[in-house]
Amino acid sequence: MSSSSINRRRFLAGSTCVAAAAVAGGLFGAGSAQAAPSTYTPDWNSVDQHPPAPEWFQDAKFGIYFHWGVFSVPAYDNEWYPRNMYQSGSNANQHHIATYGQPSAWPYHNFINGAQDLAGNTVKFAPKLKSAGGNFDPDEWAQLFVDAGARFAGPVAEHHDGFSMWDSQVNEWNSVNKGPGLNLLQLFTTAIRAKNLKLLVAMHHAYNYNGFYQYAPAQTDPSLKKLYGQLGATAENQLWYDKLKEVIDRAQPDILWQDFKLDAVDETQRLNFLSYYYNQANSWGREVVATYKDGMNGKGEVFDYERGGPADLTSPYWLTDDSISSSSWCYTQGIGYYTTQQMLHSFLDRVSKNGNVLLNIAPMADGTIPQAQKNILLGIGDYLKRFGESVYSTRAWTTYGEGPTKMGGGSFTNPTAGTPQDIRFTRNKANNVLYATILGWPGSSVTIKTLGSNQIDLSSLTSVKLLDSTAGNYISLATPTQTSTGLTVALPSSAPFSANAYVLKLTFSGDIPALRLSGAVAFADVNYVGTGAALALGDYTASALTSAGLGPNVLSSLRLAAGCQVIGYSGDNFTGTSWTFTADNPDLRVTGNNDAITSLKVQFNPSTYFRITNATDGLALDSGGNVASGSNLKQWTWDGSNNLQWQAVAVGGGYYKLVNRTNGMVADGWGATTNGSAARQAAWNGGTNQQWTITHRGAGRYSVANRTTGLVLDGGGNVASGSITKQWSYGSSTNLLWTFTAQ
Repeated sequence: MSSSSINRRRFLAGSTCVAAAAVAGGLFGAGSAQAAPSTYTPDWNSVDQHPPAPEWFQDAKFGIYFHWGVFSVPAYDNEWYPRNMYQSGSNANQHHIATYGQPSAWPYHNFINGAQDLAGNTVKFAPKLKSAGGNFDPDEWAQLFVDAGARFAGPVAEHHDGFSMWDSQVNEWNSVNKGPGLNLLQLFTTAIRAKNLKLLVAMHHAYNYNGFYQYAPAQTDPSLKKLYGQLGATAENQLWYDKLKEVIDRAQPDILWQDFKLDAVDETQRLNFLSYYYNQANSWGREVVATYKDGMNGKGEVFDYERGGPADLTSPYWLTDDSISSSSWCYTQGIGYYTTQQMLHSFLDRVSKNGNVLLNIAPMADGTIPQAQKNILLGIGDYLKRFGESVYSTRAWTTYGEGPTKMGGGSFTNPTAGTPQDIRFTRNKANNVLYATILGWPGSSVTIKTLGSNQIDLSSLTSVKLLDSTAGNYISLATPTQTSTGLTVALPSSAPFSANAYVLKLTFSGDIPALRLSGAVAFADVNYVGTGAALALGDYTASALTSAGLGPNVLSSLRLAAGCQVIGYSGDNFTGTSWTFTADNPDLRVTGNNDAITSLKVQFNPSTYFRITNATDGLALDSGGNVASGSNLKQWTWDGSNNLQWQAVAVGGGYYKLVNRTNGMVADGWGATTNGSAARQAAWNGGTNQQWTITHRGAGRYSVANRTTGLVLDGGGNVASGSITKQWSYGSSTNLLWTFTAQ
């Protein structure tokens, strides 16, 4: 895996317009079907038309892969041992010298060819099948994946080290010619397909020649140059493509997953790969998925967050790869593991935010999967076997959930266990069942704050049941009580069974009612009917509109949150004629732009003033009046004063300036670098310290983060009126959350 990844993803649902708007329940996620070309050509205009996330992929939710190969033999440090053993003074380097000798005399390829360590033991990547007296059984692995509840699975067919796990004709450093003498990719392909799982093949080989062997000595032998990524740019780029072509032809993968550094691969070869894969898939009659972390346009492929995921519901559909281990992606002596609860809760969170999870395990070099890893997988599988109807074939709802536990926020965010106060939502594809998954037993009742009477009309709710411990069985519950603070559901006095999470099934007589949240809702037909899409604050190209569930050139009616506006464009990428909407419009035929909008932007209405209220202390953001530039921002009990009213004006790139109604100055982060620093105000100068992102955190609450400092506005707790407004690193405290109310 990469030790770092640059997350270039655009968060289309990272922040939302504020105040109450009728948002169509269950419109986020699946997207409209996009007609795929019959033949792809190697150019972005062609491959960008590939539908990135087919329905089977969105239904599957959970996959398993494994870092297993030559790097598993030393069982030390991590899967980057081949790189680190050559870095003087590193832990791997010191271990290698003590165990095997100097890397110059005992190189990495000795693990492939076989050699003796300093103790006289022969070491080699040479797993043996159980049928040949060894410990490796790919059929047992595949059955474990089924028992874990995975719907797709497959191997890392080549890692950064350059060793191919198939009978490669372009790379002699492969598992048939050397090492085990087995076509491992073929063995896994056969075993996984026999269990009716979709096949994933992971390739990490872009980094092989773009930095992995940075510390390895220059080779003179042509074959070793190939292994250590030293052939030169032209040959290496061709080899990168040729390896992928072999994998496609041999395994016909349903998912071709790639690690980082694709942006360092020649663009021509990237396009050759995509067009070849998609054309081959057409000939197989299959819908396939290509993933990326960098180097792709992100229109025909699925973005992958390494060890993470977004903080909020995000479109288009995405994937995360995470590992069962907190310390390494491959097996090492003393390897540490996350708990089943951490892995499961983070999985449920990611599904609620419109994503899939690819979980890595770390088998031993001889093909043994440690029991501790099996236990975690089987724990996840037990949950999915019992409560899978709330996971498989579901879609994200209008909001992902509620509760105090922060999960996600980008790549490299650790799996986190939730609490009984944390709830995650999914819905069925028919959009008449809402699942509320509670991450722990809450006691004799639970109040779902999102479902308060001021946010949703539940008159069409016909039943609320608790999913029982056996799939398909339910525990009937009394009619719940709805107030402005939420929907209160009475539960058994004690947990009727043991589980890592508990699921409420809310069934409606028709569609799940509209949730009164923030944002805009676009409809394909007039009078707010037909296919619709809940659109958060952000910029939507034609492909983004398709991913959001609507598509270009079909918009016929539009609902807006108070304080929001929509700018529609006749051309893609915000070109051509534009129209600005600041109020609901039931029939765009009246204004002559029915079905004419190809791309659009959802923004704050720059003419609207907002009261910005802290979630903990209930005080409003206060300029203090006609004060000097550089004065601290304060908080004050709401009294309607202009001092407490603010405009949010878009300045580009998803950033806003917050302008005070009294003095015309803007909120300013002032270059603060430490938690507790005051937020200030000054005349607008266009600096990034005066630009803010506003991110929805659930239940109508938002964080307000400064572009320069990265810190968010902080109320400071239950403080007195007149207290300063601070800045703090974002966390789970409600001190860092604010509501926006249009005045």
